Amino acid sequence: MEIIQIVGVGLLATVLILVLKEQKPVFAFLLATVTGILIFMVLLGKIGGVISTLQRLAESSGMETVYLKTIFKIIGISYIAEFGAQIVRDAGQESIASKIELAGKVLIMTLAVPIIGIIIETVMKLLPA
Repeated sequence: MEIIQIVGVGLLATVLILVLKEQKPVFAFLLATVTGILIFMVLLGKIGGVISTLQRLAESSGMETVYLKTIFKIIGISYIAEFGAQIVRDAGQESIASKIELAGKVLIMTLAVPIIGIIIETVMKLLPA
């Protein structure tokens, strides 16, 4: 029932932000950022459980760990880029948020190229000559 706590913190922060935004917009932005970081920190434990489960599955299937680590990096980049872009967007800087998202996409594509190459090689081996 952690979602109830997360929603409660989110609603409380939203009310405080609406009150602060009128008088001290900087404090409202800081409260929004701290609330986002707090919620992200709560979720880190859950993400760790998912990662360890996927590692066990990969080891049992005989998958090379380098590919799994690359996929974890891609997932991490996407979450961090989205989180950073939302914080910047909350501050009213849509242009910078778009640049953060673009940087995340480029970094993801850079990491995905070796995996795409392996998939293409595997498909080519399966096709009859």
